[in-house]
Amino acid sequence: MNKYAIIKYPVATEKAIRLMESENKIMFMVDKKSTKKQIKEAVESAFKVKVRNVNTTILPNGKKKAYLTLAKETPALDIATQLGMM
Repeated sequence: MNKYAIIKYPVATEKAIRLMESENKIMFMVDKKSTKKQIKEAVESAFKVKVRNVNTTILPNGKKKAYLTLAKETPALDIATQLGMM
């Protein structure tokens, strides 16, 4: 699966911004069939960052959301700025 087919779009809610600032996490909506390993590899190659942890959840509307904890060297706010969220 191609990395751009796995990562659909970033989530820019108040909760997402708060997690970026406090816990260095960034949220993406991802392909429902993708695994945590595939999500981690896709984000690492697309944004040239080190991902420490991936948590996923399936929402009631059937979409899949991934919470990615980034390494300390890479602030999540930098990624958000690259994506035009900030």
